[in-house]
Amino acid sequence: MEDRVKLYIRMVENALEQARGQLSSLNENDKKLVELAELYLQDSKYYLEKKDYATALATVSYAEGLLDSLNLTGKIKIEWKREKPRRVLVAGTFDLLHPGHIRFFEEASKLGDLYVIVARDVNSERTKKRPVVVPEASRVYMVGSVRFVKKAVLGDEQDILKRVLEIKPDVIILGPDQGVDESWLKKELAERGLPGVEVLRLNKRFNELRPSSSREIIETVKKLFCGD
Repeated sequence: MEDRVKLYIRMVENALEQARGQLSSLNENDKKLVELAELYLQDSKYYLEKKDYATALATVSYAEGLLDSLNLTGKIKIEWKREKPRRVLVAGTFDLLHPGHIRFFEEASKLGDLYVIVARDVNSERTKKRPVVVPEASRVYMVGSVRFVKKAVLGDEQDILKRVLEIKPDVIILGPDQGVDESWLKKELAERGLPGVEVLRLNKRFNELRPSSSREIIETVKKLFCGD
């Protein structure tokens, strides 16, 4: 939400700059509308700083409406420049969806529109050396239903980078124990026509809410129901 509000504010700032350059053609009442739009924009920045995103969004929309009214009535000419949110990508098995996964999605989504690649059953079983508990069709459905996720897709069984190249992310976020080397990933993507992707790695898991891992869920079930 924060990044989206910032994009909105930058768009209205740009429109306001255009309006300021045309003040000489406006009457006094119309100039007051531009001044009011500027005040609403200042309010929006204030609420953004306070992390009150709902109010920041409301106030910047008032500023946009005032400027757009002058634009639509032909009193000024504004070219609206809408920036696209960054594409953020994470990948994993997400076998037993837990609060740690949701917190991961939540934080990643603050950087832009979040896309998630969900590992195929065969690839997950090869990596984890155990069968998956929840099959791939169910896992991608559940991940895609999380409100922080824009889109979830299944990975490719043969080429782990195929979906990455299709999504064309601006940022890739790796988990702290995800077995992918950042340097290799950036080099491989550049060689395959996707240079300049920012690759970040989390320092630690999100474990403030329990359970925070699939293993913890499995061990709890074994203890409660299997007498182990």
